[in-house]
Amino acid sequence: MPTKARKQPLYDQLVDVLRDKIQNELKPGDLLPSERELTERYGLSRTTVRLALRELENLGLVVRRHGKGTFVASAETPATNLSQTYSFTEQMRELGRVPTTDILEFGRIEADKYLAGHMGLRIGDPAFVLLRLRSADGVPMMLERTYLPVRRFLSLTRDQLEGVSLYDVMEGAFHECIRLAEEEFSASIARPEEARILGIKEGSPALDLVRTTTNDDGEVVEFTLSVARADQFRYKVSHWRG
Repeated sequence: MPTKARKQPLYDQLVDVLRDKIQNELKPGDLLPSERELTERYGLSRTTVRLALRELENLGLVVRRHGKGTFVASAETPATNLSQTYSFTEQMRELGRVPTTDILEFGRIEADKYLAGHMGLRIGDPAFVLLRLRSADGVPMMLERTYLPVRRFLSLTRDQLEGVSLYDVMEGAFHECIRLAEEEFSASIARPEEARILGIKEGSPALDLVRTTTNDDGEVVEFTLSVARADQFRYKVSHWRG
């Protein structure tokens, strides 16, 4: 370990060493040594190594994939443009990545006060709830919990949503014309269950997103609460004058 920074915590020294290697010797996608290898190479405890790797992950320099190891992160994550109607599937394809969606839950619920207020429903009205894990090139990217008014999609089934864009189903099978998707996002941290599903550490930086989609008649046809990995997303919003 470097001698010039002995007053630094050991894990902080290791962060500096690994960051230098990432920036000067490695390239995006390269696999870092395992925790055991780093422990033996630098004479540190496994806890210290894990703290260092977590810090590198928080800095967006590495991506940790469960069961596979720690990889150098892409130097620049393409920005997702939120000034347009947003479709994860379409966005990933435009970026040359392979999108996949795993449906974790599908069912019906009765709208509570919160949902009713955001979806223009009455308390107790039926709504579909859909929990999906969105990935690109096999990397978990976003966890989405989507609510749809049953009255607009009476015959919707889980099978219809397998391997197909939700918006394609809305427009193709139910003839809904998507007019506007408004999305708000804020900085957050990954909560335990979200972190487990996304394959990141609890407390890792994340983005909370709230999307409300309306049709030509101004009716809410989708209300989605999402958690996105901060190390995989950059957002861009275009503002037009005049």
